[in-house]
Amino acid sequence: MTKKLEELLNLPTSVSEDLAIEDSKDFIEQNQEILTEVDAAINKIDAALPLVQDLDAGDAELDELAKLAKDRFEDLVDLGMNVEPRFSGVILQTASTLLGHAITAKTAKMDKKLRTISLQLQKARLDQQIKKDAGKTKDDEEPIDGQGVVLDRNELLKHILGKNTK
Repeated sequence: MTKKLEELLNLPTSVSEDLAIEDSKDFIEQNQEILTEVDAAINKIDAALPLVQDLDAGDAELDELAKLAKDRFEDLVDLGMNVEPRFSGVILQTASTLLGHAITAKTAKMDKKLRTISLQLQKARLDQQIKKDAGKTKDDEEPIDGQGVVLDRNELLKHILGKNTK
C-alpha cells in the first residue's frame, strides 16, 4: 500500500514485511520449547484415545450420493434456465430438493463420525472410572486422576504466553 493511500484512508503506516517475518522468526525461536511441549501433549492425547475405526465404510456411499445429487442439480438448473418460464419453476424446485439431499448426505456423514468419537470418549471415560474404582490398573499402577478446564482459544494462548514471560 502506498503512503498516499494510507494518509487518505487514515490508516496506520504499514510495517515492512521483512520486519514482520523477522519478528515472527524471533518469536518462534523464543517459544520453541513451549511449542515442543504442546506438541508432546497433543501427541499424548492422540495416543491415549483409541483411533476411530471403520469410518470410511459408509463414507464412500454418502460421498457418491452427494456427488450424484450435485451433478443432477447442475443438470436441472441448466435445463430450468433453457425452458419456458412456466415450466422452469417445477424443474428448479426439484433441483433445489436434490441439493438438499446432497447436504443431508454430507451432514449424515459428519454426524456419524461425531457420534462414533463421542461413544469412544464415553467408553474411555467408563474404562477410566472402572480402573479408578478397582484401585489399580492392569500393570499395578495407580490410576491417573486429573482435572479438566474448559478454555477458549484466546484464554489458552494467554495462559501459555503468561507462563513464557514469567
